[in-house]
Amino acid sequence: MSKKKPPSVKVKKSSAGLGLYAMEDIKKEAFIIEYIGEKITTDESDRRGGKYLFTLSKDYVIDGKGRTNIARYINHSCRPNSEVEIDEDKWTISVYAKKNIKAGDELTYDYGKEYWNEHIKPYGCKCAKCTEKK
Repeated sequence: MSKKKPPSVKVKKSSAGLGLYAMEDIKKEAFIIEYIGEKITTDESDRRGGKYLFTLSKDYVIDGKGRTNIARYINHSCRPNSEVEIDEDKWTISVYAKKNIKAGDELTYDYGKEYWNEHIKPYGCKCAKCTEKK
């Protein structure tokens, strides 16, 4: 997948608090945004804790807590419209469209089992798929 000019996105209120929304149509497989932050060791991430820690490899994590990292507002979904690609050589985490996304849609990806079990399951999943069931 190639990185071209990223689409326009905006942080807005969502069912999970704040979310990141597409402000224009995004084609399947298009680059959306990069998850940015401080690169730290897994030991340091265990010491710090937090919700915005994104694992790069078994040894390193990106701490994306900074407000300039608007990718941190992409919420979890059990039926996501985007996915992440981790490049351990370049230490980058890129988000790509998993399917065509319409302007106004919230951007989501699957956070993975470990994060889900630790941070989402205890409070209940608030993604569209799960809230539709209720």
